Order: sequence, then C-alpha cells, then structure tokens
Amino acid sequence: MAMELFGIAAGQLGLFVTFGLLIGTLFGFFGMGGSFLVTPALLVMGYDSTTAVGSGLAFVFGTSVIAALRHRDHGQVDYKLGLMFIVGMTAGIEVGKGVVYYLKALGFADLVVSISYIGLLAIVGLLMLRDARTESSDDDDEESALAEKFQSIEIPPMISIKGGTKVSLWVTLAMAFAIGILSGFLGVGGGFLLMPAMMYGLGVPAAVAVGTDVFQITASGAFGAFTYAQSGALDLTIVLPLLAGSAMGARIGAGATALVDEDDITEYFAAMLLAGSAAVASRNLGNAYDMGIFNQLSQVLIFGSALLVSGAVIWASIQSIREDEPAESVHAAD
Repeated sequence: MAMELFGIAAGQLGLFVTFGLLIGTLFGFFGMGGSFLVTPALLVMGYDSTTAVGSGLAFVFGTSVIAALRHRDHGQVDYKLGLMFIVGMTAGIEVGKGVVYYLKALGFADLVVSISYIGLLAIVGLLMLRDARTESSDDDDEESALAEKFQSIEIPPMISIKGGTKVSLWVTLAMAFAIGILSGFLGVGGGFLLMPAMMYGLGVPAAVAVGTDVFQITASGAFGAFTYAQSGALDLTIVLPLLAGSAMGARIGAGATALVDEDDITEYFAAMLLAGSAAVASRNLGNAYDMGIFNQLSQVLIFGSALLVSGAVIWASIQSIREDEPAESVHAAD
C-alpha cells in the first residue's frame, strides 16, 4: 500500500513539490506565474478541467506574492495601471469562468480548454522563437509602431503611465477585459499575455511591465482562485505541494536574473511553450484512440520541458559565476 501524506500518495506529493520547484525557478527568472504549464500539466495527469483551472489560479496567487513584494521594493510597479487591469480582468475572469461551466454542462469543457491551450501555447511559443531569432532593432521598431497605434486612440479620459506616455482608460480596460476572459477560461494568470500587451500595446518599459504584471496577477489570481474555490474546484492537495516547491524555486530564479542575460534563455523558453502545446495534443490523441503511449509522451513533454529550461537557467548561472571568478582573482592580485 502506497504511503500517503495529507491525503496524497507520497510519490505524487514529491512529484508536485519537484514540479513546483521547476516552475518557481522559471517564475523567478521570467516574471510569469507559471499556470500556463501547471494547468495543462494537471490536465495531462487526468484532473478535470475545472479543478485544473481553479488550482492553477491558486498557484498563480501564491507564486505572485513573492515577486510582487520584490518589485515593489525596486519601484517597478505602476499602481494606477495595475488597478485598471485588476478591474478589467476581474470582470473578464467571471465571463471566462462562466464559459467553462457552460461548456462543462454541454460535456465539451475538457476538449475546448485543451484545444485552446494547444493553440495559445503554440502561437506564443512561435512568436517568442521568432523574436529570439530577430535583430533587437527590428523588435524595437515593431514594439514602437504597435504602441503608437494604441496610444493614438484618444478616447477620454486619458491617463499618464510610467514611461512618460498617455493612454485611453477605455482602451486599457478593454485590453484587460479580453485578457481576463482568457485567464478565467484557461486558468492562466495572464502573465505571458499581459506583460507583452503592456510593452507592445501601451509602450510601458520592460521592468515596469514585469512589476505591474506581477502586482496585477496577485490580485486577479486571488480572485480567480476564490471564485473557483466557492464552486469546490480548488484542490489543496495539489496547490500546497506546488507552492512549497515554488517558494524555493522562485528564490533560485530571482537570483539567476542578476547573473544571466534573459535573451540567452528565450529560445529554451519558447521551446518549453511548444512542448506544452504538444503535450496537451498528445494527451488528447491518447484519450481519443485509447493509446497509452501518447499519454506517457505527454507527461514526458510537460515535465521534461520544465526540467530542461530550469536546468538551463541554473547552468547558465553557474557558468556566469565561474566566468566572473578569474576576473575577481586578477583584481585581487592587482
């Protein structure tokens, strides 16, 4: 008989803690909540869509608190912009959650959520891979052009944001509402959608975008987790082990940001998103054709991608420390 702790098998408990450690490392390094991997991972492991989404949002809340405090200390949070995104996304999450339960009543929730994840992760992964292989000057031109288009929509009232630009309150709320729908529907905190939206759409500086993003995710993740918990769709035997691992991993990832150029890891991160898309697709094939090999492949892809990228971050940090040691020795000798 398998040993159990807190109502969960010891082996599965260790798996959740380890996965939380990997996701926490990525969260600390990239400034994203990680539910875009947690929710599909739970789907791959056989949990129903509402439990996977609700537990993913709870995980987002816990991991975001750590980073929100750190970014606040560095003055990288635009509270006015963050509050607007909280309002817009809160309304959007309610709509997204309603869509999930409507589809569940029709018997289509698992299929639609899975297919949506496949498409979303694949699109974002491919865009990041393209950006990683494009000259930075070209990226800056695209970012400026898109931001100028959104800033040219002058529907009053206009608000000032960090970075010296002005944007329409209604454009900002509409953007937040759309991302909120995705957050409530897919169980994502919105980090890997909201941060690019602020940078490319509103022209917010990267550091402020990350800080404001994490501040907003803390609030929206808490609200999303609360609404799902009220419906009994939040499993603490999943969330608590994940958070235990994530608390440790976030410190590792945060420390790595001072040692590693994030551009060096972008391609690995894009590959991880694509692997997540392939994992959910593989699971659906396995269930549709009753082929266990596809279900096993999906687990290898989802956990392997997190291990690969987390390992790359840690390895790059170690290499950076080793490269700095000879220089420090030379200065000491002088």
